[in-house]
Amino acid sequence: MNIKPIRNDDDLRAAFERLEAIFQAPEGSAEADEMEILVALVEACENRHYPIGPADPVEAIKFRMEQQGLAPKDLEPYIGSSGRVSEILNRKRPLSLRMIKRLHDGLRIPYESLLSQAHSI
Repeated sequence: MNIKPIRNDDDLRAAFERLEAIFQAPEGSAEADEMEILVALVEACENRHYPIGPADPVEAIKFRMEQQGLAPKDLEPYIGSSGRVSEILNRKRPLSLRMIKRLHDGLRIPYESLLSQAHSI
């Protein structure tokens, strides 16, 4: 096992190649231990260089709509009238705390996505 820090794209590419080679290693083997360490290094590198923040609230709503095959009309119980739904989806009105709670409770959209970067009008 020859593990070293991931400092650049070449190191990252080499780590992925090695992971691919040992991905099916039997549990408890030296290769499985190496794989576990490499995964931790890759995750740390990706989190440091390519962080992914919470989704934009409107994008989170649209993603859930797509997942569940919902139309804007289906959002009315959570947001209000069809005009209000349209304003939210077109970023002309911010979500209220009441809407956020209803969307979270009803559609299971994470609070962190609904509260992040409160979209501006």
